[in-house]
Amino acid sequence: MTLRLTPYLMMDGNAKEAIQFYEQALDAKVLFFQTFGEMPENPEFPLPEEAKNRVSHAMLKIGESDLMFSDTFPGTPHQQGSQVTICISTDDKEKAKQIFEALQQGGQVTMPLQETFFSPAYGIVTDKFGVTFQIYTEGQH
Repeated sequence: MTLRLTPYLMMDGNAKEAIQFYEQALDAKVLFFQTFGEMPENPEFPLPEEAKNRVSHAMLKIGESDLMFSDTFPGTPHQQGSQVTICISTDDKEKAKQIFEALQQGGQVTMPLQETFFSPAYGIVTDKFGVTFQIYTEGQH
């Protein structure tokens, strides 16, 4: 079983600019980059035009460390100072469930742990100390 914690920066439409900045400032290398427009379409939730060029997910390598990015979806509240979250990655779905359930005690669930097109178990929870975690399960669905 693997378990990894990665800083995750939630930007408000300027993730591309931030990525370019960190490429220069920190000699970062882009490992993955995808916009909302490049994601599989969901007919139940058509993508607004203003969302298509926003970053849905990106990963940079800075030295030995990873840094993840995405933009908020248009209309999603964004508060300066709350854009840094921690992504907990594991390859064990049961471990993801255990971590998610533990962190939600006294906290608040933003997105229930569920299967998505990119993960067999993904969810977002803010713990009782106000720290937001994204729980991401690697692997096949």
